[in-house]
Amino acid sequence: MVAFNVIKKDQEYWLADQIKMNQSKEVYWAELKTLLAAWESNQVNYLSLLMDAEYEEQLLNEGFHKVSSVVEYTRTLEERFILDSSIFVRSLSDSLMTDEEFAKLYDECRSGSANKNNLFSIDQIMEAFLNELGPNWRNHCHIFYKAKEPLGISIPHIEDGTTEEGRLFYFGVTPEHRGKGFGKVLHLYSLELLKNMHATYYVGSTDENNEYMIRIFKANGCLLRDKKGIYRIDK
Repeated sequence: MVAFNVIKKDQEYWLADQIKMNQSKEVYWAELKTLLAAWESNQVNYLSLLMDAEYEEQLLNEGFHKVSSVVEYTRTLEERFILDSSIFVRSLSDSLMTDEEFAKLYDECRSGSANKNNLFSIDQIMEAFLNELGPNWRNHCHIFYKAKEPLGISIPHIEDGTTEEGRLFYFGVTPEHRGKGFGKVLHLYSLELLKNMHATYYVGSTDENNEYMIRIFKANGCLLRDKKGIYRIDK
């Protein structure tokens, strides 16, 4: 049984996400112990874990500390979305923007975020694109414009190990355009991008304290699916 999706970056970090299945708590805990043993033997700097809060006491006893909690929202992607014709989108591979300019825009979009799990520098994030999205990662990175002004970015992809689950590696609005209704509009565009990638449903997550993103989820028809804790253990 594969109980966790794990992203590995050499000896720097492992990122593990519990896969929700009809399995007992004992089975999940046994799988986690196996994962922990492998992490320790590989001498990786740290392990970041997304897991049900019901395991929290056991995780703390194992040496983890709690970073925050995230909520997951989901919806199907069957309907036709009505989009704002005054806004257009370009992929990084289809734009005049350089990788360096995109990195700067990404950093601007994540500034002031309510998400507490900001583990990585912008250089590490740009490096992770190739590892997590593949050699065509620039095709996944999208920039939204109104006239010639960037409004925000979105990075849609199909969740690894699935053929139909749409996710956003990142979604953000530039600070100067927040609070003006663009978040809902750009998120809806992102759902359309996922449909074009043949996703049949969407799963989005954010920090439980990120009321701004939660309002966007709800405004675009997403329903609460799950809540998990974020835990971290260091070498």
